[in-house]
Amino acid sequence: MFDLTGRTALVTGGGQNIGAGIAQMLATAGARVLVNDLRTERAENIVADIVENGGQATAVPFDVTDRDAVLAAVADFGPVDVLVANAGNGGAEDMLPKRFAETVPEDWRGPMEVNLLGVLYCCHAVLPGMVERGHGRIIAISSAAGTHGVGIGFAPYSVGKGGALSLVRSLALEHGRDGITANSVALGVMDSVREETVAAFRKVIPVGRLGTPDDVAAACLWLASDEASWVTGQTIGLNGGAFTS
Repeated sequence: MFDLTGRTALVTGGGQNIGAGIAQMLATAGARVLVNDLRTERAENIVADIVENGGQATAVPFDVTDRDAVLAAVADFGPVDVLVANAGNGGAEDMLPKRFAETVPEDWRGPMEVNLLGVLYCCHAVLPGMVERGHGRIIAISSAAGTHGVGIGFAPYSVGKGGALSLVRSLALEHGRDGITANSVALGVMDSVREETVAAFRKVIPVGRLGTPDDVAAACLWLASDEASWVTGQTIGLNGGAFTS
């Protein structure tokens, strides 16, 4: 359906869960996938699976919060045609049960560094090559926490995710005439939550189920394709109808 043959895609946080699903689907569409993960073994496992199924992939382990490491990886393994900035932390499983006024700077640092600076560093590394070639796709994996705010304990995470959304919109405005699109995918509740919470979430999600890696990967594949060349600066909500604005 969507053909990415000849394109190189970098998927950060691609060694597990959502990132792994994205990497595998892009590879199935013909892309050469650079699978990034903080843990080398996880990236290598996904690469092995992709190659076993006839795809092209390379493990590229680095920390997205280390700007020098990001620049080195893109220089060594690029040029990158498609960036899926998926690496993140501080989701629902890691929230601190306290209000923002009770937090300290150490509580903010992790969510801000990974969810905002990690995206910024990766975008900054791939953009020059995209501009030079006159083509590029930037896709940031965000959250409903970044678009709506989702409750006590989420403030630092929401700020990081919301900041990345603003960055992507700015890049869309700056680079639209360079053949580059920049979009975000804001996720609702995914099927990786604790098992004891699944039934409660299903009751409040209109479609009656939680999101899966394939749901996210399908949206990313479309945004990465030529068919989505007129879509830029957008935040696509994937949440089963839980948020409708």
